[in-house]
Amino acid sequence: MIGITNTSRNTNFDVQVVHRAVSITLKAHGAEACEVSVLLTDDADIRQLNRDYRGIDAPTDVLAFAMREGEEGHVNPHLLGDLVISLETAARQATTNDALSQTGGNLETEAALLAVHGMLHLLGYDHQTPKDATVMFEKQKTIFSLLEKPKHYCP
Repeated sequence: MIGITNTSRNTNFDVQVVHRAVSITLKAHGAEACEVSVLLTDDADIRQLNRDYRGIDAPTDVLAFAMREGEEGHVNPHLLGDLVISLETAARQATTNDALSQTGGNLETEAALLAVHGMLHLLGYDHQTPKDATVMFEKQKTIFSLLEKPKHYCP
């Protein structure tokens, strides 16, 4: 199950774009039975979460809260975790030169990329070392390319 809540000021955002990105990432990992919650929010809210949980007093693009980690990680194996995406940061990033090469300056595409990135963190990937980063970003690129296929396509 994928639950998405949009508390951002961008009420016209098509949440199905993020739903599809999460769904395709789950399917690519054989994890369709997992539960994921996604919160689409603004910079003020994600800044508070980033400060409270990571000790960084600044907004960020995506936060991933994995439920399979720690002492209680085994309690509900179908509960994968929570993603928080700032649509405000995503909109800014979509217009930067680096983002343009991947997302074409489109907010929905940038948010989909952030959803894939966050999902990979929930699935256990990270980019702390150069080797891990190579693996994670190659996986991200592969899954992101699946999003460019027609909507009826399922990997």
